[in-house]
Amino acid sequence: MKVILLQDVKNIGKRDDIVSVSDGYARNFLFPKKLAAEATAGGVKEVQRKRAAEEAREAERREAANQKAVQLKHKVINLNVKCGEKGRLYGSVTTAEIAEALEKQHGVKVDKKKIELSEQIKQVGDVQVSVWLYSGVTVPMVVHVAPMEK
Repeated sequence: MKVILLQDVKNIGKRDDIVSVSDGYARNFLFPKKLAAEATAGGVKEVQRKRAAEEAREAERREAANQKAVQLKHKVINLNVKCGEKGRLYGSVTTAEIAEALEKQHGVKVDKKKIELSEQIKQVGDVQVSVWLYSGVTVPMVVHVAPMEK
């Protein structure tokens, strides 16, 4: 029997999947627990319409991320920090500080968890960081760390 899953069912499928299950399993388990509904022609069309709408939203989000990536490519994030002699910082530059500077300087809001540092920034100079904007869309950027004027 073909059914449309209304919720994720372990070892069967995810929500809105159309799967074949035995008649007894559908009647005795899936239907009483409202985990699935019988796959009628109207139900199948509804699932296909939902999938098409979700794919369109996904493409829209990916396009917006690609536009942000083009904007940010080859841009530099400037940070002025307190440091001692020989350019050694008091502490280190965090991803939160980089995210805040990115928003102020370039107008792009990015979560601090989506900024990847190859190593901690404890020295004055230029450092390469990777900014994750969307699934499969990352932008390499340069963080220019300079000593704060006294």
